Amino acid sequence: MPHDNKNIMVVLSSPSGVGKTTITKKIQQKYQSFKLSVSHTTRPPRSNEVNGIDYHFVTNKEFEKLIQNNEFYEYAKIFDNYYGTLKKSINENFKNYDIIFDIDWQGTKQLSKFKNLDLLKIYLIPDNKKELKKRLIERNQNTKEEIQKRFNAYAEDVIHWSDYDYILINENLEICFQQIEKIISNEKKISSISAQVAQ
Repeated sequence: MPHDNKNIMVVLSSPSGVGKTTITKKIQQKYQSFKLSVSHTTRPPRSNEVNGIDYHFVTNKEFEKLIQNNEFYEYAKIFDNYYGTLKKSINENFKNYDIIFDIDWQGTKQLSKFKNLDLLKIYLIPDNKKELKKRLIERNQNTKEEIQKRFNAYAEDVIHWSDYDYILINENLEICFQQIEKIISNEKKISSISAQVAQ
């Protein structure tokens, strides 16, 4: 996936536990042209997470000050914690990189309001709800109560399919990743042609 003068912005969303974060990191690791949008959050870091790489971990007070100063492209409160995308970091990185967002439907809706952000929006779903609950339990990152809360949010999440350009079933991680690679590759070609025509 060669880098060119016309960068793209890719949004990956899904109900909790479907694999969007894993795929987002795979794209970033494989393609140097992509920069992950690192969100700010008020939730505590998990044992395997690094501040500034996985998230920018901040206090509620710090996050609310950023809201007051209108410094977010998007933010939302999810499972009692804030998550948000800072305008400054996106604007700076987009000059030299393609951007990939790992955000939920609420964030996608807010980002879509900014017409200067030309977004390619991809939504991942599990093959069934039973498999979703199994994944939430197996990843061993949440309490029983949190797992149930995330599972219950599934019905609310999936009604927002229509806000996205592509809906993919993540039954097999590698196959799903390959499908996303093809979508991105096609989008890069279109963007490159558009950039040449505009010159």
